[in-house]
Amino acid sequence: MNAFFNGEIFKDSLWLLVQQLPIVIEVLVLGLICAWTWGLILSLIRLSRFRPLRYLAGAYIDVFRGLPLLLLFIFIYYGLPHAGIKLNELTSGVLGLTLCYGAYSAEIFRAGIQAIPKGQTEAARSLGMTGGQAMRYVILPQAVKLVVPPLTNEFIAMIKDTALMSVISVPELLFTAKEKMGVVANSTPLTVAALIYLAFTIPLIRIAAMMENRRRKSKPGGKPPSGITPEAEKKLFDSDIAGQVPKGGEGW
Repeated sequence: MNAFFNGEIFKDSLWLLVQQLPIVIEVLVLGLICAWTWGLILSLIRLSRFRPLRYLAGAYIDVFRGLPLLLLFIFIYYGLPHAGIKLNELTSGVLGLTLCYGAYSAEIFRAGIQAIPKGQTEAARSLGMTGGQAMRYVILPQAVKLVVPPLTNEFIAMIKDTALMSVISVPELLFTAKEKMGVVANSTPLTVAALIYLAFTIPLIRIAAMMENRRRKSKPGGKPPSGITPEAEKKLFDSDIAGQVPKGGEGW
């Protein structure tokens, strides 16, 4: 118990790690905004009429869903300087999260958009809307409601994957905990880091589960809302499952 729950070291480590939370939050907010924006753009390209753009977007998504996030961090921070492109630790971390999670988010957005019945697009066009207006004012608002639960799961995974940025010396929780562990020769700082991660992820896991249950029960008999077909519902569910694959390890 003393090796993992030393009281004095626990207090010192807790205060030290809490001081690093602003850095973690900054990376998460920037990574979330950039990844979801990039994912939405990729999904729209994937659904466009231009076949070359669709193929390029599909190739990007397949490649970056198949690469470990840890490799991306190392490639960006340690590899790009050999090509004359040098980025600082935080920028490298945000860029890695954007490239990886943008690919996963793109599939979630695409599944959500395709889950909306085509008749709604046709109705919008019959009212005089252009294709872009129909997507912006009719399709996307409904698709966003569908993709909130799987995107919440992506956010949970992103929180955990910020620990991988310790390999590029970002002073986040794991990096600081390892330094503290080396100083005190005790594993208690790692226990503190684990508890902080759980304090973030467990409430979000419960919120995501509640939103998913509410979405499934929004229609009598547990049918998908807005006339979504079972095939579209399965596609959205599959995209959610794909988002649970550890980004830092093997690909989907």
